[in-house]
Amino acid sequence: MPVTKELTIRIEDRPGTLGKAFKALGDRQVNVLAFQSSYSPEGKALVRFVVDNPITAKKVLDTEHVTYTEAEVAQVRLPNRPGVLAQAASRLGEANININYGYCGFEPASNAPVLVFGVAEVGQAVKILDQAATAAKA
Repeated sequence: MPVTKELTIRIEDRPGTLGKAFKALGDRQVNVLAFQSSYSPEGKALVRFVVDNPITAKKVLDTEHVTYTEAEVAQVRLPNRPGVLAQAASRLGEANININYGYCGFEPASNAPVLVFGVAEVGQAVKILDQAATAAKA
């Protein structure tokens, strides 16, 4: 699976703000493939997400005056079986790659589940996760 772009925004932690941000993306035909939202102590929600069209997504966020950051993350499709995630996480650990965060989403064409890993060593992590996915299918 690929290295992919992740966008991160901080929005007010109150009802409707996430829906408003994602509606603006949807209105421009940007599909949110995966997201994670968490509360921060300063009353904001930290929202990380992967979209099918990062270029258009950034234009939408600019138009909506939403500040964002962009990062590369590792994305992998693993079989949904007991122990597979443990094996993948263990392989990253054996390579001394720390998983800073992770979340799930779906591939647009197949609706297959994918995992998104925020790691410092994205390129190396993708290779290891691809190997883990291949081994898990065997």
